[in-house]
Amino acid sequence: MDELLKKALEKPYNLTNDELVELLSISSHEDMGKLFKAAYSLKERYIGRRVSIRGLIEWSNICKKNCYYCGIRSDNKKIERFRLSKEEILSTAEFIHSAGYGSLVLQGGELESPVNTDFISSVLSEIKSRWGNGLGVTLSLGEQEESVYQKWREAGAHRYLLRIESSNPEIYKKLHPQGHSFERRVECLHTLKKLGYQLGTGVMIGLPEQSLLDLAHDIEFFAEVDADMIGMGPYIPHHDTPLGKSIPVTPEYMEQQLLLGLKMIAVTRLYLHDVNIASTTALQALAADGRERGLLAGANVIMPNATAVGYRAGYQLYANKPNLDENAEETMAALEASVKSIGETLRLNELGDSPHAK
Repeated sequence: MDELLKKALEKPYNLTNDELVELLSISSHEDMGKLFKAAYSLKERYIGRRVSIRGLIEWSNICKKNCYYCGIRSDNKKIERFRLSKEEILSTAEFIHSAGYGSLVLQGGELESPVNTDFISSVLSEIKSRWGNGLGVTLSLGEQEESVYQKWREAGAHRYLLRIESSNPEIYKKLHPQGHSFERRVECLHTLKKLGYQLGTGVMIGLPEQSLLDLAHDIEFFAEVDADMIGMGPYIPHHDTPLGKSIPVTPEYMEQQLLLGLKMIAVTRLYLHDVNIASTTALQALAADGRERGLLAGANVIMPNATAVGYRAGYQLYANKPNLDENAEETMAALEASVKSIGETLRLNELGDSPHAK
């Protein structure tokens, strides 16, 4: 164990597939402590004890996709669909900028249409007009044609998060109905990288029939696509979905998912070294201190929800999503306190770009 961690710290990509599995399989409290400490030391080496903030704007829950795991899948008739106006998005962006977040994430259901393309382009252009390079912009808007990605890049977006969900094509097929192409999603990742975006991707952790070997391959996949940032979280069943309706969410299940999520953060840090890694809200959904534990396991980015409270209940990709009734000001105060409590500081008024992208 100690020799394996020493090897991982020497340089990136220095672990074999079997060694990645070995680290992911750690179960003792003592060994997990060593794993998290080693991963945290790498974060300190490349980033310091600093946390980047991305203010999350969930601009629409209208989605053409019908993924079996997702609460906003097109067949879910139990949610009220919404779409923010340009003015609502810009008002939220104003708060994000004034609060010192430094960056925002514009996230929504997957839509492909000229109207949608032009709307997002208009929003991006206005953000750049108002705040220039003083506000970083990440998009998470799914699969698009190369021309659309290019248009949004030129309008001002410089990061893009497109999760692969699983790098195992067979698992991917089980997560999606016919018409969802694993090959197209991978192609989109390569296209985004080619166009000069800082590339983000990620997976769900602890899926049914997913093995530790699959997760090890996921980590290697991040390297293969040359990802600059990783956004991944434990799978939490949503009971209004085909995949999640029959999975009992017990305290034991939640603890298992949390620990596996934390180990994935740590092992990903040990393999990739200098990428940005998010401590996601899914960790917080599993434990009140889950987000802080993610930071201590090697993550360095948090994405607090800045969306107006009235819309948040309509954007639950998974069950028990936290902070649905906490306004953006309350979120900021809680963030500062929680980050300070673990000896970290917020990177205010900084873009927080990935060291890997430089």
